[in-house]
Amino acid sequence: QVQLVESGGGLVQPGGSLRLSCTASGSRFTIYAMGWYRQAPGKQRELVAVITSGGSTNYADSVKGRFTISKDNNKNTVYLQMNSLRPEDTAIYYCNADLQRISRADYWGQGTQVTVSS
Repeated sequence: QVQLVESGGGLVQPGGSLRLSCTASGSRFTIYAMGWYRQAPGKQRELVAVITSGGSTNYADSVKGRFTISKDNNKNTVYLQMNSLRPEDTAIYYCNADLQRISRADYWGQGTQVTVSS
């Protein structure tokens, strides 16, 4: 069994910063990539950022230059540093892991709310 546990969401004013964390726990798995998705009310879930096991990154155009994804392999943890936050960044942010335990599959965290408002 693999679990993804997220933390770091909350309420922040426009222009502020937040840092999200997501840790994968369990036994005997190999991570190929981890990333963050978000879903705003009435909208589809969208990719925010992803980082591969080799360190390659990809970002949604809307967050380039403001968000940074990073990882700590020893802790099986991925981070999302979010700067210059805007009201349109308000959403539930979900951690995703592409990993293999018995078979390769996508795993999801429970989601963490990020609200950008004055």
